[in-house]
Amino acid sequence: MRRIAVVVNPIAGMGGRVGLKGTDGKVAEARERGAEPRAPDRAREALDSLAGVGRDIELLTYGDPMGESLARDAGFDPVVVGVPEDAEATTSDDTRAAVRAFVDHEADAVLFVGGDGTAVDVAETLDELDDGTPILGVPAGVKVYSSVFGVSPRAAGRIAATFSETEAAEVNDIDEDAFRGGEVVTELRAVATVPVADQRQSAKQLGGGTVETLAEGVAEGVRPGVTYVLGPGSTVGAIKRRLGFEGTTLGVDVWRDGELLVEDGAESDILDALGEENVVVVSPIGGQGFVFGRGNQQISPAVIRRCDVEVVASRRKLDDIGTLRVDTGDPELDAELAGWIQVRVGRYERRLVEVVT
Repeated sequence: MRRIAVVVNPIAGMGGRVGLKGTDGKVAEARERGAEPRAPDRAREALDSLAGVGRDIELLTYGDPMGESLARDAGFDPVVVGVPEDAEATTSDDTRAAVRAFVDHEADAVLFVGGDGTAVDVAETLDELDDGTPILGVPAGVKVYSSVFGVSPRAAGRIAATFSETEAAEVNDIDEDAFRGGEVVTELRAVATVPVADQRQSAKQLGGGTVETLAEGVAEGVRPGVTYVLGPGSTVGAIKRRLGFEGTTLGVDVWRDGELLVEDGAESDILDALGEENVVVVSPIGGQGFVFGRGNQQISPAVIRRCDVEVVASRRKLDDIGTLRVDTGDPELDAELAGWIQVRVGRYERRLVEVVT
């Protein structure tokens, strides 16, 4: 029997769709902006997958809102190893306490639901205990750059139920204040033991090569009256400069007919700015291939459904990635986006690339 421990960071990802680029220290502001909890739905997807694939699984978890009810809803009769100090305001201390309890109960693996900050809490706690229990993340945060996550909640559940080998992987975190200011400052925080699996995401890498001709091609092709939703990243940043504005490097901007309508917008800002005809322009994350669902949650399913999608990338980035991925949080939309698409790689050139979920 495999003993799987599950802990949920219930506030993970709340800052994404409201444009905060993270939730650390920003929970109250996220709620004021109308943010809704994202982690519970992601956790339930993973638990449903775990229940559907796993055989002879004993589930350990923490008291609500950190997993208990979600586990029971998925059909498990979990062993609850503890409860958070304040169920209305859980903290990283609660996550770390849960991990220590999981080790005391001899868990075979820890499945955590959150982002890079939660990954740090889990991995550092195991380091302090000098314990090599494998960990795996269910992607639910705004920052999901470390290589300890499944490519989707469903994939994480499947991997946790079936893995047979492990390897070492880096846990990195980003300074959120610097990130909100347009600067990516990463720090290696731990090295964790993780399952070996094709559907575990790679660590974020930087793509190389010029994108100037690509940006020229997009700029030359803009159409009057069309609203352009321009995602984060250096590749799309080059397009913004060709259109005549700097915009935000790590956020989402909206542009139409020479006017910057929204700078660093939240989901609601983007929806309000959309017109009758809209195009969302995004570039995959280097090394991972995610087009939606990593670092651009402001471009929500509601936004995507009102837009045509244009994916842009350098040839080198596509060579490194191989395939593209989507993880919007809407399985039906993910299925609609899957398949072969043309990715702009130059001023005129495009490459056929497969999108997978």
